[in-house]
Amino acid sequence: MTTRTLPRKPDAPPVDLPSRPAPSLNSVAVLVVLLGLVAASIWSIIDLKINIASIVDSVDNARSFLSRTVPLDFPPFGELLGLIGQTLAIVTCATVLSVVLSLPIALLAASNTTPGRSWRAGSRVVIVLARAVPDLILAIIFFRLFGLGAIAGILALGLHSIGMVGKLYADAIEQIDEGPPNAIRAAGGGRLQQITSGVIPQVMPQLIATALHRFDINLRTSVVLGYVGVTGIGMAIADALRTMNYQRGMALALVVLILCILIELLSGALRSALLGAGRSKDRGRLTRWADRVSQGWVSGSVPPAEPTRLSPPWTGQRVSRTAFYILTAMVILWAIWGADVDFAVFVQGLANLPQTIGLFLPPSTGGIMPTLLAELVVTVQIALAATFLGLILAIPIGVLAARNVMPNPSVHKTARLLIVLIRGIPELIIAIIFVVITGLGGVAGALALAIGSIGLLGKLVADSLEETDVRVQEAIRATGATRPQVFWSATVRQAAPSFVAHILYQLDVNIRSATLLGIVGAGGIGFYLQNAARVSQFGVVTTIILIVLAVVLIVEAIAIWARRTVK
Repeated sequence: MTTRTLPRKPDAPPVDLPSRPAPSLNSVAVLVVLLGLVAASIWSIIDLKINIASIVDSVDNARSFLSRTVPLDFPPFGELLGLIGQTLAIVTCATVLSVVLSLPIALLAASNTTPGRSWRAGSRVVIVLARAVPDLILAIIFFRLFGLGAIAGILALGLHSIGMVGKLYADAIEQIDEGPPNAIRAAGGGRLQQITSGVIPQVMPQLIATALHRFDINLRTSVVLGYVGVTGIGMAIADALRTMNYQRGMALALVVLILCILIELLSGALRSALLGAGRSKDRGRLTRWADRVSQGWVSGSVPPAEPTRLSPPWTGQRVSRTAFYILTAMVILWAIWGADVDFAVFVQGLANLPQTIGLFLPPSTGGIMPTLLAELVVTVQIALAATFLGLILAIPIGVLAARNVMPNPSVHKTARLLIVLIRGIPELIIAIIFVVITGLGGVAGALALAIGSIGLLGKLVADSLEETDVRVQEAIRATGATRPQVFWSATVRQAAPSFVAHILYQLDVNIRSATLLGIVGAGGIGFYLQNAARVSQFGVVTTIILIVLAVVLIVEAIAIWARRTVK
């Protein structure tokens, strides 16, 4: 018996796979710039002499400093409460001012609510300039205008906050559902009605959450401004350290640390509750019991029996919301009273505005332009070194804090707690300690900002990793990939553009912060800025403002260009 075999099909021609497209010129340029920043950071670390040997040599200074700080000398309880209350009042007023000014600016800057392109461009410029000018510089200007006290600090913190608050508000407004405002427009509603009834209610959770986040930042910054006359606990720390009363200064610094951490935890919980809009299906026992007793009134889960009612019912949610608004109004009134704002001084300062502006114009160098440029380079070196060192430690901490990367709850919770603790420490306090231990100069500033960078960069890295598309990771895992392979090929690849944006943002922040820390001898141009203001050389102050602003705007432009290219 013979068997027949089917004729063999000829081999299919090989499939030509498409070649990988060549990188664009912009992508190559961004890569070159990033590599240049890495090289500049390493050069900065070497030039500033930040190394293990210099840190080891400072161990004896650290022991000596520690012996001069213990036992801690806390002020009387009543005096301490007064300092804390005054600081919180100033920070509250500044945050409220930033929200009041940022909301209309954001409405003009958002593409879906702006009246026109010129309004949008002008508002965006205001936001960028507010973010670029350090609050220390604004404080120096306002102190000349209004004198020492709370007004200068409130205005400096409030106006600088527009840079962050206005940008985040504009981004939130651009992401709203266009249905409600379009429906109001179709019903004949005017522009103001569309905004108040169709836009603001949608972004209200983001507005409040951003304000709470800015409150945290302003609280830490108020300690720095205490060195130039902002009343409160920051000024008390400055006075104690100027007289080398380290026991009192470090005691107050510990109070600030605890206060910042408590406020960070409280505002973080409130932000999570606000941004996690929508009622949880898993209600607590107390809520379920109260709903049974009140027939759904507490959580508002039962619709009203009569559908003809036009006004919203007074559910538990509405009662809580109204109580929150009333409490907020009471806190604002208390803050205005507690900050001891003298409106007569404010009006008088505005009347003297033309004369004050004349003091700062024209810019002058005071014969020290080469020195100013050299110190500007040191300021940039401090920022580069701090960003690089902070990044080295922030990446592993951020990876451990990401829930989708580290499934062990105890590990990622510990990492997140560490990030919160680091973020709660004002950089000024760290800088003062390093100045005493390592001496005056850029080493103290770079190490202080490096520690501060761990908190912000660690959080941003963790958030970026958690925002990646889990489906891509699951698809690669389904092919048999190991956990490291999934992490590098799916998670990191998706988060890489965000990493670039966050690193450049941290560099931008560190350049401004390095200017601030110069006032305590941590290196850079801030020391000369404070000296020029102290001896009334306001033309030199203007020159320093302009060159710092130019550097910040250049970094801002590089960051915007890199973000658009890497996406």
